[in-house]
Amino acid sequence: MAWMEQARMVSDNAAPLLVASLLAATALLLLMFLRRSGSKHGRLPPSPLALPLIGHLHLIRPPPHRALDRIVARYGPLVYLRLGPSTHCVVIGSTDAARDVLKFEGSIPERPVKAVTRHLAYESAGFAFAPYGPHWLFMKRLCMSELLGPRTIEQLRPVRAAELAGVISAATVAAARGETIDMSRELIRMSNNAIMRMVATELPGDMADAARDCAKQVSELVGAFNIEDYVALCRGWDLQGLGRRTRAVHSRFDALLEAMIKTKEKDRREGPGKGMAKTKDLLDIVMDAAADPAAEVKLTRDNIKAFVLDIFTAGSDTTATTVEWMLAELLNHPACLAKLREELDAVVGRNRLVGEPDVAHMPYLQAVLKETLRLRPPAVFALRETTEPIHVRGYTIPLKTSVFFNIFSIGRDAAWWEEPLEFRPERFMPGGAGEAVDPKGQHMQLMPFGSGRRACPGMGLAMQAVPAFLAALVQCFNWEVANPPLDMEEEAGLVTARKQPLVILPTQRLHPMPLP
Repeated sequence: MAWMEQARMVSDNAAPLLVASLLAATALLLLMFLRRSGSKHGRLPPSPLALPLIGHLHLIRPPPHRALDRIVARYGPLVYLRLGPSTHCVVIGSTDAARDVLKFEGSIPERPVKAVTRHLAYESAGFAFAPYGPHWLFMKRLCMSELLGPRTIEQLRPVRAAELAGVISAATVAAARGETIDMSRELIRMSNNAIMRMVATELPGDMADAARDCAKQVSELVGAFNIEDYVALCRGWDLQGLGRRTRAVHSRFDALLEAMIKTKEKDRREGPGKGMAKTKDLLDIVMDAAADPAAEVKLTRDNIKAFVLDIFTAGSDTTATTVEWMLAELLNHPACLAKLREELDAVVGRNRLVGEPDVAHMPYLQAVLKETLRLRPPAVFALRETTEPIHVRGYTIPLKTSVFFNIFSIGRDAAWWEEPLEFRPERFMPGGAGEAVDPKGQHMQLMPFGSGRRACPGMGLAMQAVPAFLAALVQCFNWEVANPPLDMEEEAGLVTARKQPLVILPTQRLHPMPLP
């Protein structure tokens, strides 16, 4: 028995040594794996601890832009993440890091395409997610020179004015009754109708309603987290039902676009009535390009449909969301609202409605827009994908890595903005730190439209139409909040809207109301 007791004592003494040995062996194997991985990809940027299979997915809680903001605050402005077993991502979270990475823009010309966007965008037929090449370059030139160029934007200004008049009329009725109005709903209806009628000016009302509903569902689907994009074992199973919903929405939208194109083809064959001058809408322009035998790229029917889908989904929600954030911020900052009203009365007066041409003469209005875009960018990410490895800041960003420019974090970079969480339009006024900062992609500290070749081609329209919409609401009405201050929490999604609807009480400020 003594020998058994002695053996037990030896075993007890050896147990800690055995556990330590196993831990050391595990650590050694892990270190060897990491070294092998590092030698394969180069030195990766700093990274949080990853879990087996899911990688860093457990850290991406909604809303994702705030989750990534917390990560870059802890690990630095250049962070490597693995989403699922093999999806490599790098998050850019500061102005300087964004500038350093964009020096290699030729190596990140693509946008990552996920399962939902691939199906909705007619594979690679569209513009937003098309691979960098002849088709994309042709569509980019067409956008900048014709579709969203200054002449077309000006010609279609009456369409936008008519939709704004609808919102003002609805608010006037609510004011007369002493009732609140859901401005979130009114603004999304206005922007969707404006974009759709810019695409096809003679669109029947029921078709515009159907398009608005489809666009809402498209935004929800594109902005949803889809596990199939990150875990290969889940592909084809449609565990979340997103594939089924995507096919249904695509079928509805395709039928709608087909009806639009057929109606347009009929109108183009018959021509305008006698003595009538016809203003070309966006669908006319893209169909002219498709019919041009000398065009360097031949556009197909799917190209036309995909482009209309791109325009509608990219331009409608973002416009409404930005106007809503601007109005909400002003209501939470009455001194800023008073300054804007003073500028409106001085520049425009009270006898006519402010319009898009007035925006250029209203620096404080432009400052309110810039400050809203800095704090509340409607699109919080600019996404790219590497086509070759990038060596930046001593790290390597591997081939086929998704690059997330977290515009939300970049706009709040304390290295560039004093009191970055405060709403202060004055920072963009003469003498302010942001006086010379332009939001069109040349200054990395303010890049709400992205930057470089993949920057949003509709930024010129947005910079003209959005502040004019907001200015009209401020000029025509006083607005009262039931329980100030307004809740400014964001909703998770492709476009970062306010989580709570903006329900406010209007009081008519101008008598009579100067409708456009």
